[in-house]
Amino acid sequence: MAVKNDSSVTEFILTGLTDQPELQLPLFFLFLVNYVVTVVGNLSLINLIYLNSHLHTPMYFFLFNLSFIDLCYSFVFTPKMLISFISEKNIISFTKCMTQLFFFCFFVNSECYGLTAMAYDHYVAIYKPLLYIVTMSPQVCSLLISGSYVMGFAGAMVHMGCMVRLIFCDSNIINHYMCDIFPLFQLSCSNTYASELVISVIVGTVVIISSLIICISYILILSNIVHISASQSLSKAFSACGSHLVTVGLFYGFGLLTYVKPPSTGSVGQGKFFSVFYTNVVTMLSPFIYSLRNKDIKLALRKTLKRFSN
Repeated sequence: MAVKNDSSVTEFILTGLTDQPELQLPLFFLFLVNYVVTVVGNLSLINLIYLNSHLHTPMYFFLFNLSFIDLCYSFVFTPKMLISFISEKNIISFTKCMTQLFFFCFFVNSECYGLTAMAYDHYVAIYKPLLYIVTMSPQVCSLLISGSYVMGFAGAMVHMGCMVRLIFCDSNIINHYMCDIFPLFQLSCSNTYASELVISVIVGTVVIISSLIICISYILILSNIVHISASQSLSKAFSACGSHLVTVGLFYGFGLLTYVKPPSTGSVGQGKFFSVFYTNVVTMLSPFIYSLRNKDIKLALRKTLKRFSN
């Protein structure tokens, strides 16, 4: 990905998560385990959905794509983060820094819209079950998930357009383990007001639209659940929505804690701490949140293990 650089700075130094030497090695192994579990967990869920025909439904189609996004998302920053724990200087070029930021924004935005599409799928399944097969046809599902990627790409391009306009001419030390928006704003020696305004509008629009759709979907779902008398149907409804609500809560909760504050020195430090949960913990937990109490996934796992053992 070619990025024009009008700055005198050609490379950045990432400070990593901490500057305390005694913590570097333990943190390296901790996040290495986190990375392995994230990759194995999401790959396993992707393969289970792909290999088992009874999981070829709209809900699992969206889950397949969310796991794919989480998997790619972890590749964007975790390897560089691990390097920061074992190297004296973790250097990244200007172009690679902007590329990392682009894919970070792309996958975050795509996941926002992907979670929104899944909320709509739950709404149709519970609120309009008789029309579910027609409403959530393969074409509609493909359109929704394609739209998530397109909107993610568009949002990332806007972010990149704002960032590459900035000039970096003094310090090149990024107080973070990855190239993120607020730490880069702090390093810039040009006026960042316009870029901050545009990015705030874009992020605000994504959060408001996706949150509004998710909230409306679950309000309608809740109103319908109240009138469900069969305990089995009620249990199935809660099971289908519970995992998604937990994932949405973690994703948006830690995302807001990371980015709602102004880009001051103190808030960047706090943002770096919260972003660990936002970027590492949520992507690791998602496959387990969707799998542990899911009978369809457990059945698919048993079938797949039996298939490979024979």
